[in-house]
Amino acid sequence: MYAPGVNGVELFLLGRALMKIGEEALPPPPGGTARYAGSDRMVLVVASDIADHPDTTVSEIVSRTTLPQSQVSSAVARLKEAGSVETVPDPSDRRRVLVRQAAQASERVAQVRASGIDEALTAALGPDDPHRLTEVTQALDVLARHLRHG
Repeated sequence: MYAPGVNGVELFLLGRALMKIGEEALPPPPGGTARYAGSDRMVLVVASDIADHPDTTVSEIVSRTTLPQSQVSSAVARLKEAGSVETVPDPSDRRRVLVRQAAQASERVAQVRASGIDEALTAALGPDDPHRLTEVTQALDVLARHLRHG
């Protein structure tokens, strides 16, 4: 079963629209730039994957995200430098390194994790119908519950 009128192209375009709204909901990137660069978005993808899969390896992140290993390694290094994640030896195989969220989040990480979506959604939907904001927020909650860990 699928929503009438929603095909692969519509779903793709919806995904792009949601990514833009998500980017607008985030606090501005450091350095005063208005938008996140492509490499910054890759870091966000990797950070999200690590949050969903604690004690993971770079290879496992590569498999789940389908990003190139070099981009994942670079993103993990940036996240580690920012204090967002830590790496530890795998107790079952000391040759492997596990990546997990840092126990104590940096101020920047806490700011990003605390960012809400209401303002960005209102800007995208328009302020004239508060019921629509509630409806879309509830729909996003359902989508996140079913698709985020997929």
